[in-house]
Amino acid sequence: QVQLVESGGGLVQPGGSLRLSCAASGSIFSIYAMGWYRQAPGKQRELVASITSGGNTNYADSVKGRFTISRDNAKNTVYLQVNSLKPEDTAVYYCNSLPRSFAWGQGTQVTVSS
Repeated sequence: QVQLVESGGGLVQPGGSLRLSCAASGSIFSIYAMGWYRQAPGKQRELVASITSGGNTNYADSVKGRFTISRDNAKNTVYLQVNSLKPEDTAVYYCNSLPRSFAWGQGTQVTVSS
């Protein structure tokens, strides 16, 4: 069973940047398409970025041009570089496969506020 551990969140001012990381246990990580999801208070969890096993990426319109997803299969890790952050990006960010196959990790909180 793959376990996911997200990290890298924090409190940043509007316009700031963070690099989120998701470390996955298990040697089968590299065969999965992976995604970053987020859940804001009172809202449903949404997919914001995804990356295939071959490195092709896709983004939600709300983050396109600001967020960049990448992966390092040798390290079993997926990254999300988040730039030009806006208050509406405030949420708990999670990673998981696409479609979701694993139990959710604890997520990492991103708060954008002045």
